[in-house]
Amino acid sequence: MSSRHHIEDFMRGRIIGKIEEGRKITDVAREFDIAHSVVSRLWKSFKTTGMCSRRHGEVVLEQVANQFLAASGKQISRKTVARRLRGGGLYARRPVVCVPLTRQHRTARLEWCREHPNWTEQDWACVLFSDESRFSLSSDCRRQLIWRESGTAYRQENIQEKDRYPTCSIMVWAGIMINCRTHLHVVVNGTMTGQRYIDEVLLPHVRLFRGAVGDKFVFMDDNATCHRTLAVQDCLDSEGIQRLVWPARSPDLNPIENVWDALGRQVAGRNYPPTNKNTLIRALTEEWDKLPQQLLDNVVQSMVRRVEYCITLHGVYPVLILFFKVPVDF
Repeated sequence: MSSRHHIEDFMRGRIIGKIEEGRKITDVAREFDIAHSVVSRLWKSFKTTGMCSRRHGEVVLEQVANQFLAASGKQISRKTVARRLRGGGLYARRPVVCVPLTRQHRTARLEWCREHPNWTEQDWACVLFSDESRFSLSSDCRRQLIWRESGTAYRQENIQEKDRYPTCSIMVWAGIMINCRTHLHVVVNGTMTGQRYIDEVLLPHVRLFRGAVGDKFVFMDDNATCHRTLAVQDCLDSEGIQRLVWPARSPDLNPIENVWDALGRQVAGRNYPPTNKNTLIRALTEEWDKLPQQLLDNVVQSMVRRVEYCITLHGVYPVLILFFKVPVDF
């Protein structure tokens, strides 16, 4: 396939994304310098097939048509399949992605939440929620979609388990609290190790927040190997930093996951998306600083409900990774 087709498919994904965010077709057409009728047809096609790339839409609908032919001996068109699926309340959407959970993971998550049911928003406001995340240059507009009913995104049958990331990516670290955030730190030239975690994260970033907040300060990080070395624990103890025990494989409980999602959307929606590693780093840094503090505050305040949901669901994943979306104009 030519690079021209690659660009066209990527643009389709961006256009659909803008409209899904609530933008008017007229405004989107003007932004991308495309005729209103073209954008309107693309949006109608997406609502019909659930695809912004026609090839994938045809594949999904053709599979259903072939299954119907095998079961009944009757041939139906792809348009008929799409029409019947919509009539039954099914729409093509990207599946929620989560990491696999064992029985032990679910038990540990439930026990952890039962230890924090009385924490108030004021208690969670003293926690610095942190995490590393990977961002890639590759677009997800070609991702295979699934047909499902509205409001069923987080049912187990509509979730894809995944714990690997694209190889062409960069890692960043950051932390969020009520009314503040850390700088976005880019992990360059290799992976994060325990000593790098101390030198690049704990001492230059976390220690400053401990000094500003005082004795009530609590630091949250996950159970990554580099976070749990003896050297890291010794560093935390020497700096008087209290660490929040965290259940394994629980990114859905960490509000910064919502922020990573917002950051990725902002980078993908730039007028000139990054095309190489350096421009990706610059785009991530710029968009991180632009994220509204209101967004960060609201996702931290949602911790009370995250804990409640996890208890209600008996530790089952997910407690809505995209749990709390705030209508904020970026």
